[in-house]
Amino acid sequence: MVATREDRPAAPERRRPARQLTRRQRENRAGLAYLSPTFVVVLVVVVVPILWTILLAFQRLRLINIRRTGLFGDFTLRNFEYVFTSPGFWSSLWTTLVYTVGGTAFSILFGLIAALALRKRFPGRTLVRASVLLPYVAPVVAVTFVWEIMLSPQFGVANDWGQRFLGWDRPIAFLSQREYSLWGVDIPLALITVIAFEAWRYFPFAFLFILARLQAVPKDLEEAAVVDGAAPTQLFRHILLPQLGAVIALLSVLRFIMTFNKFDDVWLLTGGGAGTQVASVRVYDFLTSRLDIGAAAAQGLVLAAVLVVLLVVYLKFFAPREDES
Repeated sequence: MVATREDRPAAPERRRPARQLTRRQRENRAGLAYLSPTFVVVLVVVVVPILWTILLAFQRLRLINIRRTGLFGDFTLRNFEYVFTSPGFWSSLWTTLVYTVGGTAFSILFGLIAALALRKRFPGRTLVRASVLLPYVAPVVAVTFVWEIMLSPQFGVANDWGQRFLGWDRPIAFLSQREYSLWGVDIPLALITVIAFEAWRYFPFAFLFILARLQAVPKDLEEAAVVDGAAPTQLFRHILLPQLGAVIALLSVLRFIMTFNKFDDVWLLTGGGAGTQVASVRVYDFLTSRLDIGAAAAQGLVLAAVLVVLLVVYLKFFAPREDES
């Protein structure tokens, strides 16, 4: 009789317990999940157009041959050479700087004046504050149309009042006259007009920032200064203005960037004529009038590079330091 050994059933394999995530790892994964939609939007809306613009700037592309051109065509620097040597480039860059600095400075100045005037309580303050925001929230097409009608030399209210009350001998074409002689000095009339429009339209933006900071200023400081006999100018200079330094610096950067790239205001008011051709209008002219996509992209990159250089200079030498504040 042969003895047989029964096969014993194999012991079940022990599964390793799943590794528990630490709290930091769970927080990191949750953060990535929350940031991923924003990252995708920024990638599609910002990063891809920038890369596409860079590719276009180094290719000789016109509207008639863009369909026959691949993604990586023949790269060249002729677009930048054409932009730098074309007539009107440096004058448009200078006009852009004047327009940007003027619009930024006056919008912040008007916003500061409005914030100081409307910070105290008085009957109807809420209604007045709301009305101050009207230039900023109104559609740009509507407000530019109102300004064109108001400044029209044929039937504008500005020329009517000027001839009736100020003794003007003839109407003034504010938006189409390049220069105007005032007391023997030729001033760029159309450029000053669009700067005034920029300051009027965007001073509510500065008003909101400055007013919010003024509301946070401790009242004890002002009351102590008043008790010590400080005049209103001294109160503003030594108490309020130091509190507003960081806000004004931030507003200067934001408004400079926004105004430097501004297109719609100038285009709707003057079409870039009468000495108001800023760099953004010039990019539009390259694209629509000359149908030169490569040159328009190159002009846009030059505009961005100039803006980056100016911002680096500001942050290096003029931005408030943390230790100073």
